[in-house]
Amino acid sequence: MSVPAGLLAEIEVLNLYPDGSIREGIKVHHDASPELVAAARRLFEKGIISQEDGGYLSSLGIDAVEHVHGLLTILTSKITEQ
Repeated sequence: MSVPAGLLAEIEVLNLYPDGSIREGIKVHHDASPELVAAARRLFEKGIISQEDGGYLSSLGIDAVEHVHGLLTILTSKITEQ
Protein backbone atom coordinates (compact mmCIF):
# COMPACT_ATOMS: atom_id res chain seq x y z
CA MET A 1 0.00 0.00 0.00
CA SER A 2 1.43 3.35 -0.96
CA VAL A 3 1.01 6.54 1.05
CA PRO A 4 -1.21 9.04 -0.78
CA ALA A 5 0.50 12.29 -1.78
CA GLY A 6 -1.97 14.30 0.29
CA LEU A 7 -0.96 12.51 3.48
CA LEU A 8 2.71 13.02 2.67
CA ALA A 9 2.02 16.75 2.32
CA GLU A 10 0.24 16.76 5.69
CA ILE A 11 3.27 15.05 7.25
CA GLU A 12 5.47 17.68 5.64
CA VAL A 13 3.40 20.48 7.17
CA LEU A 14 3.46 18.83 10.60
CA ASN A 15 7.22 18.46 10.33
CA LEU A 16 7.50 22.26 10.06
CA TYR A 17 6.37 22.60 13.67
CA PRO A 18 9.14 22.69 16.27
CA ASP A 19 9.35 19.70 18.57
CA GLY A 20 8.14 20.14 22.11
CA SER A 21 6.79 23.67 21.81
CA ILE A 22 3.09 24.41 22.01
CA ARG A 23 3.69 28.16 21.88
CA GLU A 24 5.26 28.30 18.44
CA GLY A 25 3.01 28.27 15.42
CA ILE A 26 3.70 28.32 11.71
CA LYS A 27 2.23 30.10 8.71
CA VAL A 28 1.79 28.39 5.34
CA HIS A 29 1.89 31.38 3.01
CA HIS A 30 -0.44 31.71 0.05
CA ASP A 31 2.52 31.40 -2.31
CA ALA A 32 3.55 28.01 -0.89
CA SER A 33 3.00 24.98 -3.09
CA PRO A 34 -0.68 24.18 -3.65
CA GLU A 35 -0.10 20.78 -2.03
CA LEU A 36 1.10 22.35 1.23
CA VAL A 37 -1.70 24.93 1.26
CA ALA A 38 -4.28 22.16 0.79
CA ALA A 39 -2.56 19.97 3.40
CA ALA A 40 -2.72 22.76 5.99
CA ARG A 41 -6.42 23.24 5.24
CA ARG A 42 -7.07 19.51 5.76
CA LEU A 43 -5.12 19.50 9.03
CA PHE A 44 -7.28 22.42 10.21
CA GLU A 45 -10.45 20.56 9.21
CA LYS A 46 -9.23 17.52 11.19
CA GLY A 47 -8.72 19.69 14.28
CA ILE A 48 -4.95 19.24 14.30
CA ILE A 49 -4.00 22.90 13.78
CA SER A 50 -5.78 26.10 14.79
CA GLN A 51 -5.92 27.95 11.45
CA GLU A 52 -6.40 27.00 7.80
CA ASP A 53 -2.93 28.33 7.05
CA GLY A 54 -1.11 26.93 10.07
CA GLY A 55 -1.38 28.56 13.45
CA TYR A 56 -0.87 26.54 16.59
CA LEU A 57 -1.18 22.85 17.33
CA SER A 58 -4.19 21.39 19.11
CA SER A 59 -3.64 18.65 21.71
CA LEU A 60 -4.06 16.12 18.92
CA GLY A 61 -1.61 18.10 16.81
CA ILE A 62 1.02 18.00 19.53
CA ASP A 63 0.74 14.20 19.59
CA ALA A 64 0.86 14.04 15.80
CA VAL A 65 4.02 16.18 15.60
CA GLU A 66 5.73 14.03 18.22
CA HIS A 67 4.94 10.93 16.17
CA VAL A 68 6.02 12.52 12.88
CA HIS A 69 9.32 13.69 14.35
CA GLY A 70 9.88 10.30 15.96
CA LEU A 71 9.19 8.41 12.75
CA LEU A 72 11.42 10.67 10.70
CA THR A 73 14.21 10.28 13.25
CA ILE A 74 13.93 6.50 13.06
CA LEU A 75 13.84 6.44 9.28
CA THR A 76 16.77 8.81 8.83
CA SER A 77 19.03 7.27 11.50
CA LYS A 78 21.83 5.00 10.49
CA ILE A 79 21.26 1.40 11.54
CA THR A 80 24.10 0.14 13.69
CA GLU A 81 25.00 -3.50 13.48
CA GLN A 82 25.28 -5.36 16.74
